[in-house]
Amino acid sequence: MREILPQLETWVADGRRVALATLVRVVKSAPRQPGAVMAVNDGGQVVGSVSGGCVEAALYEEAQAVLESGRPRLCRYGISDEEAFGVGLTCGGTIEVFVQTLDDAVAWLAPLSNALLVERHVALATVMTGPAAGARLLVEDVGARGTTGSPGLDAALAAEARAMLRLGASGLRHFGPAGEQRQDDMTVFIESFAPPPRMLVFGAIDFAVAAVRMGKFLGFRVTLCDARPIFATRARFPEADEVVVRWPHEYLAEVKLGPRDAVCVLTHDAKFDLPVLVEALKTDVGYIGALGSRRTHERRRRDLLEAGVSEADLARICSPVGLDIGGRTPEETAVSIAAELIALRNGRPGGRLSAGTEAIHG
Repeated sequence: MREILPQLETWVADGRRVALATLVRVVKSAPRQPGAVMAVNDGGQVVGSVSGGCVEAALYEEAQAVLESGRPRLCRYGISDEEAFGVGLTCGGTIEVFVQTLDDAVAWLAPLSNALLVERHVALATVMTGPAAGARLLVEDVGARGTTGSPGLDAALAAEARAMLRLGASGLRHFGPAGEQRQDDMTVFIESFAPPPRMLVFGAIDFAVAAVRMGKFLGFRVTLCDARPIFATRARFPEADEVVVRWPHEYLAEVKLGPRDAVCVLTHDAKFDLPVLVEALKTDVGYIGALGSRRTHERRRRDLLEAGVSEADLARICSPVGLDIGGRTPEETAVSIAAELIALRNGRPGGRLSAGTEAIHG
């Protein structure tokens, strides 16, 4: 949604009617994940994608039908369906796409865009089935816009959306007509628009230049921090969102991190590494990686144990950092770190796909 918001706003401002197709559910393998969108306006223009090209032609026809009738519809494509095979969804998965008009866009489109611009947490809840199908609520930490027509359902949707926002999660939820949690009269897709996760890179060395670049490629808001002003410069790290010249552990002590965030300790110098690792282990950060050989990490482990760090906390540190792909250069090491981070976030072992047997997209 983020990527096509400017185009949607332009179409709405020009008086165009628009149908929005949102990928709401994926079973097994599919090219895109829930939240991917495609929009079609009444002039036949298209923006976005929900499957990387597999079902877009069929969805174009569905969108035209929704624009004509004004009624939303839920479309399902799967490898077992003759229709799905006909439109080319040959990757073995099943997807569900909700198509509806943007006739109510005035109530939520600009507020959503404004919230994303200033990086406020916001979630969009869309009712897919039941009497309120097509209704939307735009939910923030405080307050909500829109209504389903039921105060009880509005309150339940807002509470669930805020819970999902805290996790940065999106997905389907089921409610009764008045917001009852244990009923499934209606299905709601809740999409979280949380600010980008943070990556803190400590140590202004050549490996950090590549790590910063990789972090930006993965969608992180990246901070480079080092106590040495001669190395921590904007000229050396032009792709970092911010360059901080401070002792790493002092800076980290003032930063709030969560499970979506990452810390990469690359200084390879004990007087920097040990204090910042101690601070990192006090946070809920989801990934802590530290550069160094196995011998270096064994010395580091002993020093951290002496500093009062528990064995359980030590297990959170990925060191030697990265997956075992034989990387040597800064760029190869950055790829290795990125691969490990992604694998841990998704609960995967990080081996070769060709040697595995489990589903590619768990």
